Amino acid sequence: MIGYVVLDYSDIALAALLLVVNGALSIRLKLGLERQLLIASVRMVVQLFMVGLVLKALFAIVSPWLTGLVVLVMVSFAGYEVYARQDRHLSGIWSWGLGAVSIALAAVFVTAVALGSAIQPDPWYHPQYAIPLLGMLLGNTLTGVALGLERLFSAVVRERVAIEARLLLGATSREALHNCIVEAMRAGMIPIINAMAATGLVALPGMMTGQILAGVEPIEAVKYQLLVMFLIAGGTAMGLGFAVLGGAHLLSDGRHRLRLDRLRSR
Repeated sequence: MIGYVVLDYSDIALAALLLVVNGALSIRLKLGLERQLLIASVRMVVQLFMVGLVLKALFAIVSPWLTGLVVLVMVSFAGYEVYARQDRHLSGIWSWGLGAVSIALAAVFVTAVALGSAIQPDPWYHPQYAIPLLGMLLGNTLTGVALGLERLFSAVVRERVAIEARLLLGATSREALHNCIVEAMRAGMIPIINAMAATGLVALPGMMTGQILAGVEPIEAVKYQLLVMFLIAGGTAMGLGFAVLGGAHLLSDGRHRLRLDRLRSR
């Protein structure tokens, strides 16, 4: 087996110089993105090196409590990212909690299934397997949940008159919001469906590419990538379902009234 290629910091710096081209293009075309690009790049570098140091320590200790703490932190930040990506959000604790709970239930459950069935590390909570797998699931589930909730809230505001008319005619809140729920679910699933359709002929996913570069046989890398894509699709659908149905429930009450007063705009 061919060993993986060790990168020097000079190699990374050379690749980072490509961002200078992006910044120059933004300035030339007056896009106003150069500052955001710089901040995002610095943030990415700092976060990745911090994560690398944390993972190095976790791999050496292998503690279920520390692994659980890292999972809690990851889920909390994922919930905040869902909240931050919405132009409209629920008031109170559910502004952050709905996304966090939906992502946590889906990603943690799917990760546990994968660890207990396909991967089977010893111990089962080993951070070398649990944390990267959970991270991939959280990232993709986050995207689907954020898109789904954004579309749900926008659709409910847009269709307010039609929804209230259905309620006046005797429909339940679930029946009145059905079209909005369907629209939100479809919007949230589009990214993962597109990703699965393009994987292979159009794009080689990051995990598969990384394994091949590390010397893993291509067929073995394909197996792992298929496993991950199926897990991501299942986790996204599950988290999206929790979030959209939960959001629809919170936008109504026990008397089947539409409660747009629970929505806040940025």
